[in-house]
Amino acid sequence: MIRIPFNDAWRVGPLVSVHEAIVVAGAGEEEVTLPHDAMLRGGRSAENSGGPQTGYFRDGKWTYEKRFDVPEEWATKRVTFEFEGVYRDAMVYLNGALAGQWAGGYSRFHVSADAFLKYGQANTVRVDAQAHQDSRWYSGGGIHRPVSLLVGDLVHVTPTGLRLTTPDIDADLATVVAATEIVNEDVSARVVEVLLEIQDTAGEVVACDRSRVTLPAGDTITTHQRAYVQRPSLWSVDSPHLYQASVRLHDDSGPIDEAATHFGIRAVTADPIRGLRINGETVKLRGGAIHHDNGILGAADFADAAERRVRTLKAAGFNAVRSAHNPMSVALLDACDRLGMLVMDELFDVWTVAKSGDDYSRRFPQWWERDVDSLVAKDFNHPSVIMYSIGNEIIEAGTPHGTRLGRRIADRVRAQDPTRLVTHALQGMYIARDKIPALKAELGQDAAPVRGLNDYLGQVTHLIDALMASPVVGERLAEPASVLDVVGLNYGESRYVPDKEAHPNRVVVGSETFPTKIDRLWRLVTENSHVIGDFTWTAWDFLGEVGTGRHVYPEDQQVHRAPYPWLTAECGDIDIIGQRHPISYYREIVYGLTQTPYLAVRRPREDGYVIKPRAWTWTDVFPSWTFDVPVGSPLHVEAYAAAEEVEFRLNGSTLATVPVGTERNFVAEAEVPYEPGVLEVVAYRHGAEVGRSALRTADEPTHLSLESDRTELGADSQRLAHIGITLVDGNGVLNPNRDTKITIQVDGPGVLQGFGTGAPSTEESFLDDCATSFKGRALAIIRATGETGRITVTARAHGLPDASIEIDVVQAAIHHVTGEGQK
Repeated sequence: MIRIPFNDAWRVGPLVSVHEAIVVAGAGEEEVTLPHDAMLRGGRSAENSGGPQTGYFRDGKWTYEKRFDVPEEWATKRVTFEFEGVYRDAMVYLNGALAGQWAGGYSRFHVSADAFLKYGQANTVRVDAQAHQDSRWYSGGGIHRPVSLLVGDLVHVTPTGLRLTTPDIDADLATVVAATEIVNEDVSARVVEVLLEIQDTAGEVVACDRSRVTLPAGDTITTHQRAYVQRPSLWSVDSPHLYQASVRLHDDSGPIDEAATHFGIRAVTADPIRGLRINGETVKLRGGAIHHDNGILGAADFADAAERRVRTLKAAGFNAVRSAHNPMSVALLDACDRLGMLVMDELFDVWTVAKSGDDYSRRFPQWWERDVDSLVAKDFNHPSVIMYSIGNEIIEAGTPHGTRLGRRIADRVRAQDPTRLVTHALQGMYIARDKIPALKAELGQDAAPVRGLNDYLGQVTHLIDALMASPVVGERLAEPASVLDVVGLNYGESRYVPDKEAHPNRVVVGSETFPTKIDRLWRLVTENSHVIGDFTWTAWDFLGEVGTGRHVYPEDQQVHRAPYPWLTAECGDIDIIGQRHPISYYREIVYGLTQTPYLAVRRPREDGYVIKPRAWTWTDVFPSWTFDVPVGSPLHVEAYAAAEEVEFRLNGSTLATVPVGTERNFVAEAEVPYEPGVLEVVAYRHGAEVGRSALRTADEPTHLSLESDRTELGADSQRLAHIGITLVDGNGVLNPNRDTKITIQVDGPGVLQGFGTGAPSTEESFLDDCATSFKGRALAIIRATGETGRITVTARAHGLPDASIEIDVVQAAIHHVTGEGQK
C-alpha cells in the first residue's frame, strides 16, 4: 500500500461538549504538525494538576481536525489511516461519523476509511483524546506519534502483513521466510503473481522468489516464500547489518501493490548455561529503562530525536533498552535497528488492578488482546527486539488468577511470534505485599526512627532486598516465573544466587535495578551465566515521578515525591536534554568499557552535610573546578577508575595518592584545597599509568557556544536539528555558575520546536523562546517546515554577544516505497 505522511496542517483545541459548541471542519485554536503533545500547552500548577506523578502538568481533553482531499480514482482503492500512538482513548471520526477507536495510548492501530469517504471532495478527519488521572508518569496527550494514510488496490498486502523470519543461519547461507498476508476485496476472484526480493545495503538483489496465488472474492491468504541469502551479513550490536525485503503483487494488467520492510538476519537464544546468545555469541545486557517522552519535546516522537537518544545511550555504554512501561515507538525501534541497540519491549504497567485513579486497568479486560496483537505486529521485523515484557510490577501477578492471565498473555504473544523471548518485570513488593508489615517488624524498621528521606530510601532498599530473598517471595514466584522464557526481577538481585541452585533451568534478567548498586549488580551478572543482564532505573531521565533520585538536604522537604515546581524524576544516567550525569561515567567504568578515569567534585556546603549513594540517588557531585569559594577552601573530590590507585594533582603538584575501592568499588576520594587552575587525576595499575583526566577552572563567561547535531536537514516537516548551547569563557571552558536567560530566534524555513534545559525544577515552558541555562547549558530543537533554504538560529543573552549557527535545508528525498516499516 502507498504510504502517505499525514502529519501537516492539523488543528487542535480543547474538546468541548456539543452543548457548549458545535465542532466543525477546521475548528481549533492552533495549527500544528504531528507528532504533537497537547499536554505541554496546558501548562503546570501545584494545584488542579496531575500532581508529582505527572510532573504537575494539567490533564485535558483535546480534539484534532484535518481537512484533506480524496481523489475520484480512490473509489477503486482501499484507504486506511495508521495511527502510531494517540494518548488516550482515541475516537476517530471521518466526516462526522465514528470510524474507529483505540483505548491504549501507546499502541499502533489502523482505521479503515472507505465507508466514510467522499470521493472527489474535501473530507474531514477528527481525533478526540484525553488524559485524566490515568498515569504514574508524564503521559503527554493527543496524537503524539506520526500518522500515515495507506492507499492500496482492492487486492493488497494488509498493513502489517509482511513478516520475515530467518529460521536457518550459518556462515554460508541464511534462509529467509516471508509470510505475506494478501486480501482480495474485489467482487471477483483474482490471480496474482507475488515477487519477493531481498536487497543488501548497496541496493543489490541478493535473493528472490516468485509465486502465484488465487484469491476468491473476499478471501485473505497468507503466502510463505523462501529465499536464500549466501554469505549473509548478520545483525548484531556491533554490526547492525540490515537487509530490505519487498513483496510486489502483479496481475495481467501490471503492478497492483507493494510492501517493504527492513529486517536483520540474526538468531537469539537463552539458556542458564551459556546465557543470552546472539548468533551463537554470549551477550550480557548492559541495559537501561527509558520512558517514552523526549524531554523538552514532551511526548512528541520524532525520528531524529529517537536516533539522537539511541546514539547517546550507546556512547554511554548501554547495549540494551527496556521500554517503560508501554510499547516503544516505531521511530525508536528503527533507530535501535540501525545503530545496534537491543530492545525489551514492554506491553503494560497494569492488568486488572489499578495503580492510578482512571488508569488502563479499566480498559484492559476488553483491550489486552488487541494490544498484544498490535505490539507483535509492530515489532516483528525489527531485529533489535529480542524480548517482549508482558508487564511491569503487576500487582496481581503472584495470585492464581493473575498467573493464569499472565499465561494467556504470554501464550498469545508466542502464538504470533515464537522467535523471541517472553519476560515479565516481577516485583516482590507487590507479590508479597501482605508480608511487608511482619518483615518490617522483623527487621526492626517499625521501631527505627526515620531521619529524613535519605534514611528512608536506605531502609526501603534494605527492605526490598530482604523481602525478595524471603521464602514467601520464592514460593509466590514459582508459578508466574514458570510462564516465562526469562524471569524478569525488579530490584531482585538477592534471588540471583539462591535461585541458581533452587531453579537450575531458570534464566534471569535484572529488569529494573538501583543505579547506585551497579558495581555489585554487574559482578553478579558477569559471574552467573543464568543472569543475562541488568536494566538500570533509569538510563535517561524523564518527566514525572518528580524527584525520585534528587539530592535532599536537611533544609529540603523530606518527602518521596518533590514539591512543585519539580519537573523530572532526576534518576537517569542522562538528563532530559542528553547530558550525562557522573553516574553514567561510573557505569561505563564498571562495565569495563574505558580506562579513562572520571573526576567530579562535591558541591561545597558550610555544614559539611554529605549525601551518600542510596537507591536512585547518586552523590551530589559535578564535573567542574569552578567554584565561588575562597582559595584554600577544602573541597571533596571523587575519581572513578578501574585502577589500584589514583593521584590527584592541582596545577602540576601532587596533592594526594589514594587507593581505589576503599569505601566504594571503583571510587577514590580525597579532600583538596581549592585553587583556580587545573585539577587532574591520574590512574595507576601495577605502578603504570592507565589513564588521566582533568577539570579546568572557567573564567567569567564571554560568549555563547552553539553546536548542532547536523548541518543539513531535508525539507521535511518531520526533520529536527538539536542545538546545544553552552555558556563558556574565552578559552571555551563551560562556566556552570553564571546561568542566564537565553532567547532563541529562528529565521528561514524552520521553527523552534522546543527549548529548555536539564533543570529538574523549573516553571519555564518548553514552548517558549526564552529559557534560563542550567549549569551553563541549554538545548534548542529546530524543526524544518518543508521548504528549502537556510535556517539561521540566533541565541541572545544579556551582556554577551549574539551567537548564530546556520543549517542548510535541501530538497528531501521522496519515499513512496510502501509497506510495513517504511517511512
